[in-house]
Amino acid sequence: MSTATRSSRTEAGSASGEAAVLYDEDCGFCRWTLAKLLAWDRRGALRPVAIRSREGERLLAGMAPERRLASWHLVQEGRRWSAGAAFAPLFSLLPGGRAPAWLAARAPRLSEAGYALVARNRGILGRLLTDGAKRRADERIRRRSG
Repeated sequence: MSTATRSSRTEAGSASGEAAVLYDEDCGFCRWTLAKLLAWDRRGALRPVAIRSREGERLLAGMAPERRLASWHLVQEGRRWSAGAAFAPLFSLLPGGRAPAWLAARAPRLSEAGYALVARNRGILGRLLTDGAKRRADERIRRRSG
């Protein structure tokens, strides 16, 4: 990301059009999933932010601490979405994401239920990932965080 883009961040924490994806840095499955989203995001519209970081705390100010780690969050231009409700705006930022964004927007209960199912099982899913997969995910996140 350019210095100009960094310096143009709004109080909400993102440059115009850029979205912060807040994730649990202690969750291997969460990091792996975020890395997959970053690979999909060839336009560079997403910026990873750890929930427990200073920026994460600032972006999630006003949210109860237990809610912060209960889900992932998307913040863009002063708006904040969490859990399944974040799928439609997330997908709309990704190349080829129009159809999944449309579906997520029209089926919010399905989006929430799907997210809840995965979130309840993220520990099990994380154990299925190899150390190499987690290492590659961490590297992709590190490159995009910088």
